[in-house]
Amino acid sequence: MKKHIVIIILLILAAIGVRFGISMFNGIKSANERKQMKAPEVVVDTIKEDDIIREYESPGRVVAKYRVDVLARISGYLQKSYFKEGDYVKAGQTLFLIEPTEYSNAANVAAADVKNLKAQLAYAEKQLARAEELVKNDYIAKSQYDNLLSQRDSLRAQLASAQARYSDSNRNLSYTRVKAPVDGQVGIIDVTLGNFVSPSAGPLTTLNSTNPMYVTFSLEASDYNTLVTSDGADAKTRKVELYFSGGEKYAYDGTQDFTDNKIDQSTGTVTLRATFKNPNNQLLHGEFVNVKLYANKPVKTPVVPLIAVQENQAGKYVYKIDEKNLPQLVYIKVAGQHGENWIIKEGLKAGDKIITVGIQKVVPNQPVAIKMSSNEIQDKIDEAAKK
Repeated sequence: MKKHIVIIILLILAAIGVRFGISMFNGIKSANERKQMKAPEVVVDTIKEDDIIREYESPGRVVAKYRVDVLARISGYLQKSYFKEGDYVKAGQTLFLIEPTEYSNAANVAAADVKNLKAQLAYAEKQLARAEELVKNDYIAKSQYDNLLSQRDSLRAQLASAQARYSDSNRNLSYTRVKAPVDGQVGIIDVTLGNFVSPSAGPLTTLNSTNPMYVTFSLEASDYNTLVTSDGADAKTRKVELYFSGGEKYAYDGTQDFTDNKIDQSTGTVTLRATFKNPNNQLLHGEFVNVKLYANKPVKTPVVPLIAVQENQAGKYVYKIDEKNLPQLVYIKVAGQHGENWIIKEGLKAGDKIITVGIQKVVPNQPVAIKMSSNEIQDKIDEAAKK
């Protein structure tokens, strides 16, 4: 029995040894085959810098330069409106009429008071002039003259007060015609005709100015710092393009002319604002758009050919040649496109060598047969010519 067990164990060990030997043989064979395989030929380029006008894209929102609540400045019944909702109106154009009778009567009474006091004052001035001659010749007492002088001065004060009341009554009468304070588009009427309105009753409607229009947008603080550094002293205004949600470019370029004085702590962004002409009323308050902001001055920035960049779920990447001439996969961040190149934001710098042709056969950390690109060859020729 023991003999059978020993035989079985020996057979198992023999099988394991044979399997191990086959595995070793296949591994050696595969290694030899890999050594005999020709390294893939690739073309390598050196990362260079180019003068780039940096572009920054951001979502934005159209905002009216003036957004005015149209309020009643006096109390009364709303009698008439002179526009339709959505109309474009001019500054000073009458929008509503508040019943004017009460205010017209008050103005008439105030006007009559002014006329009455003017007549009384004119009579008092004549009386005082006569008394002045009489008192000189002692025909009347000085006290009588002083009394007439006091009456004249009192009437002057009463007339000034009456004129102020008359001016105030005319002001209130003018408020019965509610006028547009600025050019713009009228919104929904919030109070219908026949209702009693007052200064505390809320807006009658809202008026949005339409030309020019503002667009507010944000930049990451790091991008804003880069922008300010590149522009230096030439950082007052910048060109801005506007694109509608469907991708259509707006006909007029705008000017970035305002920057907020703080960084939003919750988002880490800086708010900027651009001004756009809007002669055809195409831009509407509250509309969401996309903007592209351009720096004023170019800066030296590394660029990489489009053909050298691949992409997977983790992002864009290139094969960079390390100090051992082996390819290494390196992820990059780009800041837009410039001609036939991507603008490098992170991941590469000037002088780095990357594979531009033959990428499909490249395996990270495996040898490649490097060929110089036409640009590399030309650089060698230029260097030799300088020597």
